Amino acid sequence: MSFAYPWLLPVAVLVSAVAVAAYVQLHRRQAAALARSGLGVTGGSRGRLRRQLPVALFLAALLPLSLALTRPQATVGVPRVAGTVVLAVDVSNSMTADDVAPTRLGAAQRAAREFVQAQPETLDIGLVAFGQAALVVQAPTADRDAVVAAIDRLSTGGGTSLGTAILAALSTIVGQPVTLPADGEPAPDLGYWGSASIVVLSDGEETGGGVDTEAAAVLAAAAGVRIETVGVGTTGGARVEVDGYQLATALDERLLTAVAQVSGGTYHRPQDTEALHEVHRAVELRVTTRPEAVELTSLLAATALLLLIAGGLLMIRRHGRIV
Repeated sequence: MSFAYPWLLPVAVLVSAVAVAAYVQLHRRQAAALARSGLGVTGGSRGRLRRQLPVALFLAALLPLSLALTRPQATVGVPRVAGTVVLAVDVSNSMTADDVAPTRLGAAQRAAREFVQAQPETLDIGLVAFGQAALVVQAPTADRDAVVAAIDRLSTGGGTSLGTAILAALSTIVGQPVTLPADGEPAPDLGYWGSASIVVLSDGEETGGGVDTEAAAVLAAAAGVRIETVGVGTTGGARVEVDGYQLATALDERLLTAVAQVSGGTYHRPQDTEALHEVHRAVELRVTTRPEAVELTSLLAATALLLLIAGGLLMIRRHGRIV
């Protein structure tokens, strides 16, 4: 605990102590005077307590009232949704499929926009666009308009590598390039980023890229980064045209589920287009605590006021007025 005016602290304690001592001395003198005159105090100890209780409450109110003048502050941990979320949006050719309206990419963009707009200001949000390669199109920021504008600029092309997307998002979070270790090498120490999450919006169809997706998820988990995956598309699938060829494409829930589970996250399966739009309600964010200085002046003043009111009511009940 700290005080804005610490020099008033001994003054507050001294004033309270002097007031109590003065009352005790006055009470003793009154009792002695009554004894000398032959008038004893009647009613026993319980009666004396009832008579002294109102004044005791007044005196008790003096200490918190005096301490309030020092403006005390306490540091407490305030829970809040905070940290960093990196949205990784699949922009591969398969996202042009129209098994969800208007297309998989269009549905993912709408879900991403609604996710961004629903988050508290304490959260920084970044954006990674990935196909066979991955590109950070917006560094984590509290500027929601900038993130939404980056989402609106996304366009499709190329294959799909979820592992590359995870490594790009992880690099954005830790602030340095992240790669998978070669066989026999230890995993890199990325530190602990428990307040960071990656949200992947994809149909999960892996078409290459040379990066082990589940190994990338393990690396993220070791850094404390949870991965939430959102399926975009249907298991029934659709056909898309790529370079003049008709290709079948369908939602791969197995891979998306495995990636999420490895990192302690959850796979979110949209049953329909509307469910995809509401994904921001389903993704669990990290709640952290931030130390904040909370001023206790009002609490002390309120305590003193309650004591004064209680003492006044007891005195009015006994004497009909405050004396």
